[in-house]
Amino acid sequence: MSEDFAKADSLDPATGFSDSPSVSQAANDLRHAAGEKAKDLANQTAEQAKAAKERAVESAQQFRDAATEKAIALKEVATVRATQIRGAADEQWHQTRDKAKELHITAEDYVRQNPTKTVLGALGVGFLIGLIARR
Repeated sequence: MSEDFAKADSLDPATGFSDSPSVSQAANDLRHAAGEKAKDLANQTAEQAKAAKERAVESAQQFRDAATEKAIALKEVATVRATQIRGAADEQWHQTRDKAKELHITAEDYVRQNPTKTVLGALGVGFLIGLIARR
């Protein structure tokens, strides 16, 4: 049986082989088709990657825009609140200053009306401070 394959005559259509393209031609065609498919797949992958990159850039831009809007809104709210606090602090400062002036005037009037009591009171407070300072 191995003799049939060794002879050149045995490769005729009668022994089961046909005149179709050879195995090496089929392998080359298959290699070529696989190469084309690989190129197509690489192109599709590149296009998908490009589209994904564009979506990522667009998403990042949207995020940046949203963050900018939030920052502007926060700045506006902070500015309004700071203005309100400053106004309240100014008002409180003026009230405190007015009360201090009134207290000063009242104290001056008391000292002018009661000079003896004031001097004796000051001596007493000085004596107490002296005693505390000695300890």
